[in-house]
Amino acid sequence: EAQVVESGGGLVQAGGSLRLSCEVSGFPFDDYAIGWFRQAPGKEREGVSGISTVGGATYYADSVKGRFTISSDMAKNTVYLQMNSLKPEDTAVYYCAGDSAGLGGLASREYDYWGQGTQVTVSS
Repeated sequence: EAQVVESGGGLVQAGGSLRLSCEVSGFPFDDYAIGWFRQAPGKEREGVSGISTVGGATYYADSVKGRFTISSDMAKNTVYLQMNSLKPEDTAVYYCAGDSAGLGGLASREYDYWGQGTQVTVSS
């Protein structure tokens, strides 16, 4: 059974950092792209970052460029999202998802498998 499981969320002050982890199982890690999405209360889900199996290309939303970094550890079947210089507007539930096409873009419709999400709260 394909699964993606997020961890690492929490409460942090503005300007602080968190690292989210996405552990993948049940499908070939190196054939999929992994994306991070977030959804704040009352807002639509938005793509934050993605990493592609096609040459390891990475993608970032404009709102997080220069602050967030996505990386993968194939030995651990895990993708990380390092989030620095966090702002209150980064507060959301963060979801990890797998894309069987391996593209890793920021469009949620491309993704097949979704985790349950992890809450990130940034206080001002």
